[in-house]
Amino acid sequence: MTVYFIGAGPGAADLITLRGARILARAGVCLYAGSLVPRELLAECPQEARLVDTSGLNLDQITDELTRAHEAGHDVARLHSGDPSVFSAVAEQMRRLDAAGVPYEIVPGVPAFAAAAAALGRELTVPTVGQTVILTRIARQATSMPPGEDLATLGRSGALLVLHLAARYTDEVVAELLPHYGADCPAAVVAMASRPDELVLRGTLADIAHKVREAGVIRTAVIIVGRTLAAEQFPDSYLYSTDRHRNPCGKEG
Repeated sequence: MTVYFIGAGPGAADLITLRGARILARAGVCLYAGSLVPRELLAECPQEARLVDTSGLNLDQITDELTRAHEAGHDVARLHSGDPSVFSAVAEQMRRLDAAGVPYEIVPGVPAFAAAAAALGRELTVPTVGQTVILTRIARQATSMPPGEDLATLGRSGALLVLHLAARYTDEVVAELLPHYGADCPAAVVAMASRPDELVLRGTLADIAHKVREAGVIRTAVIIVGRTLAAEQFPDSYLYSTDRHRNPCGKEG
């Protein structure tokens, strides 16, 4: 049988993919990431399915649950918030399943930064303003960052930054980025993106930390910093330009 690492999406239950929902509906065992995964999704599991909240388990205990379910002949839905490709600790789990000879598959999900961009009503890449998005975090109560991936270094690029797991450290983020982006650089914090209690804070590096403190945001949020957040005057994309040659058959040249 197979372990399916499923991206549950950013919070709204209907933002899981069709593939993820179909696997969930037939899985005999479901491991889910506690409060990060919407409870409504668990209702999609078979009535007889075994549901395991992993919020109180360490990595070895989670691996044991996955392995035992596989040995018992069950497909396993391992629900992760957002998309498994970013800050999900899936790599460690896959490494252990490889050692145990347990097959697995990854089912992508809607990442938190995409839901945050939707809440802001913004495209994160805008022609001539910004074409690069850096997804990162800061190291406080987590694994240390690799050399060269600190905010001071990344900030020199001037690219749009999306920071996960950093809402409670907004003051430190601002202090690191101010020398590179300037106090007038647009910034936003989106908490609980796509959920009923979604909270959107907009500002600049000069005031975003104050707004976060006033709102009491400390978790389940992303910080976004970059000029594309407020871009208004920019050329249309060449993709749809009248100057671009297009083949009669409909294939774009």
